[in-house]
Parts: sequence; C-alpha cells; structure tokens
Amino acid sequence: QVQLVESGGGLVQAGGSLRLSCAASRRTRIAYAVGWFRQAPGKERDFVAHINWSGGSTYYADSVKGRFTISRDNAKNTVYLQMNSLKPEDTAIYYCAGRPAGRAVGYSNNDYDYWGQGTQVTISS
Repeated sequence: QVQLVESGGGLVQAGGSLRLSCAASRRTRIAYAVGWFRQAPGKERDFVAHINWSGGSTYYADSVKGRFTISRDNAKNTVYLQMNSLKPEDTAIYYCAGRPAGRAVGYSNNDYDYWGQGTQVTISS
C-alpha cells in the first residue's frame, strides 16, 4: 500500500504558475506509476497527466499539453505537477493517484489503486 499526500495548491491569477507535489507518506519499496486527476465543481474527476516509475514516459490530457509538466524524484518519493499559463478553467481539486509499475498508462480513475486527499487549485480571471 502506498499513501500519497498532495500539496502546493492555492489561489493564483490567470497566466500564473503553481507546482503541485505528491509525496509518499512513508518510504516505500513499491515501484509505482502516478497519475494526476482533477475535479471541478459539478463535474467528474478527469485525467490530467501520468508518469511511469522511471519518469521516462509521460502522458497528458489535451487540455494541458504544453502548459503542464509532470516529473518525479524517486529519491524523495515525490511526483510533481508544474502548471504554467493557468486558466480559470483549470480551477479544480487536484488529486494524485498511484498504481503498481509495469502496467500500461492509466487514463481512468479505476486504473489507480492509491489516492491522495486532494489539493484545491483556484485560478482567478
């Protein structure tokens, strides 16, 4: 089991940047891939980005390509989501999720086994 904790959310103006972090709450020997998802008020939780265990493969939703970058530092058991050129429509609760390494990229909530509690991101216009 991997326990994940998100941080870094906040309120920024449109065009600004934020970096979210997803840290394993304790050192784990489990190799895991990580996805970021987001849920806006009244909407479903949607895929944002995915990174494999090594960090060599990344995937993004079309809506964030070119603006968001997912990365990881396995020495720190932490995955990051750098968000640039933020828009009001990026406002949502952002969740990180984990799944054992070795599977194909997951785009669905059901593809992931471990979830963080979420961090609020609010973009003002």
